Amino acid sequence: MQLEVIGVGGAGCRIADAIRAAEPAGGSFLTDVFAFDTNEADLQRTVLPESHRYRYGTESAFDGGLEAATEDGKEHAAELLEVLERGSPAEADAFLVTVGLGGVTGGGTVPALVAALQRTYDESVYVLATLPADREFDSDASEPSGLGGGSKRASATAGENTPPRPDAATNAVETLERLEGVASAIVPFDNETWLRPGEELADARDRSNRALATRVAAVFAGGGESDGPVAQTVIDASDIERIVGSESAIVTLGYAEQTVETTSSKFGLGLLPTEREVETREAVSAVETVVRKGIRGKLTLECEPETAARGLLIVGGPPAWLNRQAIAEGRRTLESAIGGSGILGGDAPRPDSETVFAGVVLADVGPVDRLEELRSAADRST
Repeated sequence: MQLEVIGVGGAGCRIADAIRAAEPAGGSFLTDVFAFDTNEADLQRTVLPESHRYRYGTESAFDGGLEAATEDGKEHAAELLEVLERGSPAEADAFLVTVGLGGVTGGGTVPALVAALQRTYDESVYVLATLPADREFDSDASEPSGLGGGSKRASATAGENTPPRPDAATNAVETLERLEGVASAIVPFDNETWLRPGEELADARDRSNRALATRVAAVFAGGGESDGPVAQTVIDASDIERIVGSESAIVTLGYAEQTVETTSSKFGLGLLPTEREVETREAVSAVETVVRKGIRGKLTLECEPETAARGLLIVGGPPAWLNRQAIAEGRRTLESAIGGSGILGGDAPRPDSETVFAGVVLADVGPVDRLEELRSAADRST
């Protein structure tokens, strides 16, 4: 499928940039990647072409809190749609808007932008939103912010000592509420669970964004657009829409990979490397391992897989390792994990890859403890 990615605010633009960098060679799945922000310096830190970076409004206009920023965002939505016409939005099969919650730039703009996209195009509009870590709204915190939020303070560069924002949880919850019934689906990424012990938010930022982008590429790149072997079972835009739905379901992504040997050499001396013949038991073992880890490993938003209403599994890697029997068993494993029959699965051949991977989508999950924690924190701050 072809995906149009739109980053809004400091964090959203960095995530969009990371997704562009994660696009697999020979497996293009992006029509365009745009970055929209009120801060010119943040825009310049991306590596997107200048035509796809756009500064709108002024930072001071978004300093009046989320309510004021929401009104400003409504005023700029049509303007941002016009900028998208610099690319090829009509060729996209779906839109993915990336934003960091907790601040006001992205939180104020994204609901209006998503609504405008829904009115203008027939394709689904998904929102990928980072949730603020506890220290971002903990008044006793002493570590710098910078990973998740969308405001100027929250998109500080690494090393800047910026204060926590007591309103971060409130902003995140209110933005999620404004997206309900507007976004086709919402994919949260919980910064809190992705922080390592003692790690500062700014230091975690790039690592977390890469992990998130890898999951997005695994799911949306699928096996439908490739210069090499075509997938045996192609996952397209309609399949993803069928799984995640169109009613603002909460969606979480899982991922796992395993390095495999793809070549062998004559006499075992590294001479005349040739494509390695893969034994069935090796292929089955590798696929089963990544599928289990993808389902039960670290998710973008932690939840019990059993709470998901629907699921999607994509297994990718060198074609010789994509054992059909193992992939079919992987789908059954996912079906068993969520306790339902709403399962789709596909494969994604990557001839030049040296890893077998599994991308997992758990859709319409809930209730989710982390979201309840944010709501409680928001209630305490009001």
